Amino acid sequence: MNDHSSFYFQSYEQWRHAITVRCNITLTSEYARTRIAALNDASDTHTKEFAAKYGEAYLNQVIDWFSRAEQEA
Repeated sequence: MNDHSSFYFQSYEQWRHAITVRCNITLTSEYARTRIAALNDASDTHTKEFAAKYGEAYLNQVIDWFSRAEQEA
């Protein structure tokens, strides 16, 4: 497995900045819920690719960040 850790966001703040500023996405509660559902769907092709590339631990971290964003929306 390749080490992609240099591409990982190290904090919620870094991740949120990338989503909201660099990608210009508004983190609404609806958007967060949609992403949480997709990332929790083990049969989803994109979720499988994400887990294979970055690992289950990072996948779970991103789900947690979307959950936090949903609560903050």
